[in-house]
Amino acid sequence: MHSDIPQQPLPPIRIGYAAGAFDLFHIGHLNVLRRARELCDHLIAGVVSDEMLELTKGARPVVPLEERLEIVRSVRFVDEAVAEVVPDKLETWRSVRFTHFFKGDDWKGTERGLALERAFSAVGVEVVYFPYTDGTSSTRLRRALDLLEASRVATS
Repeated sequence: MHSDIPQQPLPPIRIGYAAGAFDLFHIGHLNVLRRARELCDHLIAGVVSDEMLELTKGARPVVPLEERLEIVRSVRFVDEAVAEVVPDKLETWRSVRFTHFFKGDDWKGTERGLALERAFSAVGVEVVYFPYTDGTSSTRLRRALDLLEASRVATS
């Protein structure tokens, strides 16, 4: 059946990209993914590879990449999880083509954050910052595990 009613163009799909190590998955990670999903139609989580974490943070993750990918893929807010294997976020954008980039607010207003915003603005990507969940971080969890291990070794 033919309709004389003009078709409205569909609104553009908002594709979000939230990158992280997602090591020792905790409530802060879940909060970021939940909030990111609220602001986009399709959420891609970029799980930073073991090698990239070693390069950028100087330490290997506790949980290997394949397991972190599986954990993140299982989160209901995530539509897709990909391994992030390059340090350049624009290079990641070229392969993934997201419209919104979600980042922790520790970058907001910094030289790195402003450079990221300029680079993404040039290709039409909006940078959205989220506050960190107070009191929870993988670094804190790693320190707690190190302390537990040290006390176990000391008492053996």
